[in-house]
Amino acid sequence: QVQLVESGGGLVQAGGSLRLSCAASGRTFSIYAMGWFRQAPGKEREFVAAIGWSGDNTYYAEPVKGRFTISRDNAKNTVYLQMNSLKPDDAAVYYCAAKKPYYSVTYRDYEYWGQGTQVTVSS
Repeated sequence: QVQLVESGGGLVQAGGSLRLSCAASGRTFSIYAMGWFRQAPGKEREFVAAIGWSGDNTYYAEPVKGRFTISRDNAKNTVYLQMNSLKPDDAAVYYCAAKKPYYSVTYRDYEYWGQGTQVTVSS
């Protein structure tokens, strides 16, 4: 069982930055691939970024490529999403998720989810 808690969301102006964190419970965090997804009102949950269990492999959705960076610290049981050059279209509730053994871009593949953190971007 893995419990995930996101933090770091908030209100930022367009062009600004935020860093989201996702803290995981449990001693087996390092065997899980992690993903970040987001969901805006009236829209489906969409893939943002994912990282393999070791941190060596990452993958990004096209709209965030070059602006967002996913990373993890297995010693701290935490995965991060650094978001730069934020745009109003990035506004959403951001969720982190965990699955074994490899990451996926499909949210239905993930086993565990956090409660989400709101990101608001003003223009």
